[in-house]
Amino acid sequence: MRNETRMAMLQKMRLWTALLLLTVGVSTVKAEDESGGWIDGTLQYVPRVAVCALYLAHAESATKDRKHYFINTIGSTLLSTGITWVCKSTIHEWRPDYTDRRSFFSGHTSMAFSGAHILHKEYGHLSPWISIGGYTVAAAVAASRVARDRHHPHDVLVGAAVGILSTELVYYTTSQWFKNKGTAVAITPNEVSVRVGL
Repeated sequence: MRNETRMAMLQKMRLWTALLLLTVGVSTVKAEDESGGWIDGTLQYVPRVAVCALYLAHAESATKDRKHYFINTIGSTLLSTGITWVCKSTIHEWRPDYTDRRSFFSGHTSMAFSGAHILHKEYGHLSPWISIGGYTVAAAVAASRVARDRHHPHDVLVGAAVGILSTELVYYTTSQWFKNKGTAVAITPNEVSVRVGL
């Protein structure tokens, strides 16, 4: 009986998390920020916060192994951030408002879509609203960056692609790595080989 009550409570918590993400995302599209971008600056982290909240609530993630889970989530963040930094440091495209030459591509959008894609991959199987909520928040960040003249439309499109693709690359790489984990020894008449997967 206790286990059923706990499962029902977790299910409600998952649903409320997804609805909160969706509500925040939709309301942000309507919000106007003329003071310097704190809304999209904060919202870019909402999908990642949702990933952490669901993990702490012991929601069932798609990645069962804890080490694999943390490598996926942290690795996706680091790869997306690294690619963004390299592009912004080398391309030097003017922003639409001409404040600086760090327009290409949108780091806010890249961070938001990377987090939304992690949320989808880990917890999207629990409810489609979790994925919809995460992607809605990410799209709201992208729309806000263009509406406030901080980025060109192509900046946010590339940012979204980099966020999603960097997450996919990390998940693919780690799935291969964890699949090949272990030690194999092969002995033939001509050689002895040892393969160690960490």
